[in-house]
Amino acid sequence: MNNILKNPLGSNMKDAQVEEIEGFVRGFKLSSLTYKRIMQLLHEEMNSGLSKKTNHMADIKMFPTFVRSLPDGTEKGKFLALDLGGTNFRVLMVELNGKDVDIQSKTYLIPQRIMLGTGTQLFDHIADCICKFVNTHDIMGEKLPLGFTFSFPCKQEGLAKARLSKWTKGFRCEGVVGEDLCILLHEALKRKGVRMTA
Repeated sequence: MNNILKNPLGSNMKDAQVEEIEGFVRGFKLSSLTYKRIMQLLHEEMNSGLSKKTNHMADIKMFPTFVRSLPDGTEKGKFLALDLGGTNFRVLMVELNGKDVDIQSKTYLIPQRIMLGTGTQLFDHIADCICKFVNTHDIMGEKLPLGFTFSFPCKQEGLAKARLSKWTKGFRCEGVVGEDLCILLHEALKRKGVRMTA
């Protein structure tokens, strides 16, 4: 009997193709015992990362957070949120009125030359993107609270103070590791004439 599978694009897959695909994914099929061992190792590493005695040598770094409460639905006002998570940088304007939320956002590309350049170039690019966004939304004159999600390993020393531990995701900007990211952002915003509160 000829084994023919339909793929999502509608073309037929024959036995040889199915066999080839099975060959690729075979290495990803693990036994229950192996999955349990992986879970145990992850658990041990996370505990090692949480301990003051072993954090410095743990493979999974666990840093403290200074966020002490979650939204309760009574928040009001207009806020800017920034999200640097990889090759994209997002700027969001969030208006809260109790449980009513209005979000406007724009995603900007981080070119490779910026990812591999200096910290000043990176933060100036971020400030440029913010400048474009606030001009587009006609909020340049407003002093808005600002939240910054910086999705790289950081040692947080306060709610608005964090130092980059190391670069990941292909970034290698010099002059940023060990520096306070909030200060770097504020300095770049100041150079562009944008006023925000952290």
